[in-house]
Amino acid sequence: MYRWGGAGGGPMGCEWFKGQDCDTLGEQGTDAQTDTCSGTSGGSMASVAEYYAGKSVLITGATGFMGKVLVEKLLRSCPEVKALYILVRPKAGQSMQQRVSDMMKCKLFDRVREDNPDFHQKIIPISSELTQPGLAISSEDVTKLTACINIVFHCAATIRFDEPLKHALQLNVIATQQLLNLAQQMHRLEAFIHISTAYANCNRKHIEEVIYPPPVEPKKLIESLEWMDDSIVRDITPRLIGERPNTYTYTKALAEYVVQQEQDKLNIGIIRPSIVGASWQEPFPGWIDNFNGPSGVFIAAGKGILRTMRANNDAVADLIPVDVVINLTLAAGWYTAVHRPKTALVYNCTTGGINPFHWGEIEHHVMSSFKRNPLEQAFRRPNANITSNYLINQYWILVSHKFPAFIYDLFLRLSGQKPQMMRIFNRLHKAISLLEYFSSQDWEWGSENMSMLMSQLTPEDRKAFNFDVRQLNWPEYIENYCIGTKKYVLNEDMSDIPAARQHLRKLRNIRYTFNTLLVVFIWRVFIARSQMARNIWYFVVSLCFKFLSYFRASSTLTN
Repeated sequence: MYRWGGAGGGPMGCEWFKGQDCDTLGEQGTDAQTDTCSGTSGGSMASVAEYYAGKSVLITGATGFMGKVLVEKLLRSCPEVKALYILVRPKAGQSMQQRVSDMMKCKLFDRVREDNPDFHQKIIPISSELTQPGLAISSEDVTKLTACINIVFHCAATIRFDEPLKHALQLNVIATQQLLNLAQQMHRLEAFIHISTAYANCNRKHIEEVIYPPPVEPKKLIESLEWMDDSIVRDITPRLIGERPNTYTYTKALAEYVVQQEQDKLNIGIIRPSIVGASWQEPFPGWIDNFNGPSGVFIAAGKGILRTMRANNDAVADLIPVDVVINLTLAAGWYTAVHRPKTALVYNCTTGGINPFHWGEIEHHVMSSFKRNPLEQAFRRPNANITSNYLINQYWILVSHKFPAFIYDLFLRLSGQKPQMMRIFNRLHKAISLLEYFSSQDWEWGSENMSMLMSQLTPEDRKAFNFDVRQLNWPEYIENYCIGTKKYVLNEDMSDIPAARQHLRKLRNIRYTFNTLLVVFIWRVFIARSQMARNIWYFVVSLCFKFLSYFRASSTLTN
């Protein structure tokens, strides 16, 4: 297990620089930082793009959703950036170079590729593993990074809500501390930007742009859990996280405190995005590449699999487009390096308090969008409903989820195929249950620092690095989001929409036929065999005819 250490302690301390004195290195780093920031490129009048010109940037989590957008934006809007060093973890069966190569082939980089076909030469991968001591960075790479990096963007984290506490601590807290240790050795470092979450303090209803006291001292917690068996940690996790819903928000709160402890030694900024969704404008509307968060819910609804979800229709759905988060992040990096705030500045990157949109409105627009632009081979017609009532939600889960899944799996078994729908619905229910906490209540976030940062930008920078969510048109954004899930996540061709619409019409006819047969069956079984049932049926029918007659008479008199 990693030993907690300060600037010169732990596995990322002075042993990196054999034969040199740690205090001397710290003084050299401070002098170099002052000289760099006082230059022309870092002057207070420099634009954001001008600031990043000639800079070497270190990015963690670059192969993730937000990290890729950050890399693309830097290369496209700051074309004079010198180099982007990205920490990459080799995966089983895929080398580090292969992962980076696959990333750069992504459609996300099409605009950059048009402007500069050789953009890949500026991306320098560094082999790293966040769960290992020293982040598993080789001594040669450490020497390289500490000599040239000007700014660090720490995007890497585990975003799984049900991550075991030990693993979440390792990835979100200990890895952050080790990266801070490395940052303190960087001779030319001007800013350290940490990506947190707006829900790090979700146990509070009103969240200001400040770092709140941690629920527990991170160092003591890590030392206590180090000797515990995983089963013991799992049992005590609910008591440790307290009012927070999961280990993700809990460990992100601890990570903010860890970052704050270094504000006297580093220029630090912390970005707190809410629920990060598809792009709004850049590099093109609706870009998304994963099933996380609302994307998976939208797709399940579009496929007709999701029919009910427990949420508050009137609660604010605090979605934030990924390009808004990245534009704010780059602007915050510029401001942190140029103006050097005395304390770490926190930026709540949210929409709820500025341009609110509610879950009920999202339901309406998602359903409308998928009916206009249906997904291929839908299971049923899109028709999801949101309810805050637990019993009603459970009823619809039984009727609209489990019963159809059982019938479909029975058909698959009879036809000699492997049943799958019940397993899919169980996974969906688990994912939805993890989101219920965030879709059933409201929070209020302060945004003074976000407004201040916007006021510091030139009109040109406000356009090039736009994070003004007051301009966001929600119905248009949701439309592009749904189309983005179709095009970029499911890789479906828009030219196949007519066939998909025809498939929905077929599903509608099947539903009408089924409902007709069901009415006939109920009539034959219950009504035709019972005099009382027939009397009730005739009474209801006569009431309907009387109502229609009254309605027609009223209409005639009115005319």
